[in-house]
Amino acid sequence: MTVQDPSPFPGSQPSQVAFHRSELNVILSLYGRMVAAGEWRDYGISCLRDAAVFSVFRRTAEHPLYRIEKRPKLRNRQGQYCVVGMDGQILKRGHDLRAVLRVLERKLIRVVE
Repeated sequence: MTVQDPSPFPGSQPSQVAFHRSELNVILSLYGRMVAAGEWRDYGISCLRDAAVFSVFRRTAEHPLYRIEKRPKLRNRQGQYCVVGMDGQILKRGHDLRAVLRVLERKLIRVVE
């Protein structure tokens, strides 16, 4: 049995990167808890050529508080997932999405205390 490449050009890279449903489930679970805590209010998803970005906002009209990025080209180096703060500083990077998102879950624990 042969597996066919779904892209029109065999061996080519996909035209854009997107989050898989299982990745979105993990991200939206954290998002829901932060909304319930009153910390976050809105989000946006961008699917770009080299990265997928989930941006989190406190209010709709401002810059994102955090960006959760997926960059498949970094998969074999530092890890394809990272959390970027409002100032552009990378807060956490790694291969496992749940482990990377723990940096934001710590902020949820402080809010609840």
